[in-house]
Amino acid sequence: MATIKNIILEIWHVYLDVSVFMLLGFLVAALLYVFFKADRIKKYLGKGRVKPVLLAALFGIPIPLCSCGVIPVAMGLKKQGANNGAALAFMIATPESGVDSIAVSWAMLDPVMTVMRPIAGLITAISTGIAANIFSSRDQQKTLLTPDPFFAQSPQPGQACSCGGGTCTEESGKTVQKPSLSRRLAQGMNFAFGELLIDIAKPFTIGVFIAGFITFFFPSGISTWSQNNPVLSMLVMLVAGIPMYVCATASTPIAAALILKGLNPGAALVFLMAGPATNAATMGVVKKIFGTRALAIYLGMISICALAMGSLLDLIYRALAIQPSMMMGKASEVLPYGVELTAALILAALLARSLFKRQDCHDHDHNK
Repeated sequence: MATIKNIILEIWHVYLDVSVFMLLGFLVAALLYVFFKADRIKKYLGKGRVKPVLLAALFGIPIPLCSCGVIPVAMGLKKQGANNGAALAFMIATPESGVDSIAVSWAMLDPVMTVMRPIAGLITAISTGIAANIFSSRDQQKTLLTPDPFFAQSPQPGQACSCGGGTCTEESGKTVQKPSLSRRLAQGMNFAFGELLIDIAKPFTIGVFIAGFITFFFPSGISTWSQNNPVLSMLVMLVAGIPMYVCATASTPIAAALILKGLNPGAALVFLMAGPATNAATMGVVKKIFGTRALAIYLGMISICALAMGSLLDLIYRALAIQPSMMMGKASEVLPYGVELTAALILAALLARSLFKRQDCHDHDHNK
């Protein structure tokens, strides 16, 4: 009984530390939804091997979408004319970092990891996109010439519209009033605390539970092993992260718990990069839409960049003489307990609602 109580306490402490920053991340996500529209840069992602990749990667960094949620958005960009490299760069940059995961990183990790994480994601996305444009040109021509049923639900070119000023003019000639700011803000809040929360509620909850179990059960001996075998520990985390479905937000408490147990930060960064950007569903879509060669480039570049950035991060910690386990989670300690508790209760209600909605949607689809 004492063991169960201690495990529950560890899970509660992990959850309490992250609640305020999760809510903050969702609030910023709502504002991004209102003011940061994808259709404004689609026309810049088609021509060139480098510039479209840079734009797609920069555009994807703050967007809060998980590795499966990003797929239809990336496919929409591709259908609008984005080349393979730009679409793949967006698919990597977006799930590896988002405003929600950056907020949680600040709460549970430390400033070095919080800054390094989006930088590593950006470098990985750009490197993969450029490599894809250079080495998978034949696959790209094939996919551009061959219609794919994946795009069947996307709007047809005749239904597209170009926005400017206060109205949206469709090619059919109809004019539709642009929604008011208050309506767009309501739509943004509905997206952030509705669709987005539904997407990550289950993996985030699982991630918090795993972090609690790691904190309680993992042996302290992992510290000595990882310090003596830093490259091997990164390879282990790479192999563990690639097939796992875990969003950037959910992977953060797991990585923080591992670092607190002594895992070198480079290995934790490898997990934070590989886990959100790759999983069985994403790899299947990349192969189907972009081709086998693009899939090999996608996985190869993510692996190479993750290992390289992990090694660089370990060097930074050694150069700065920082003990990672002593720095984890310090940001959340400045918040009053009452604020954390209030945020935890609000987030718990939102998570419960999202989990029930997800189940309702699943039951509805199953009954169709």
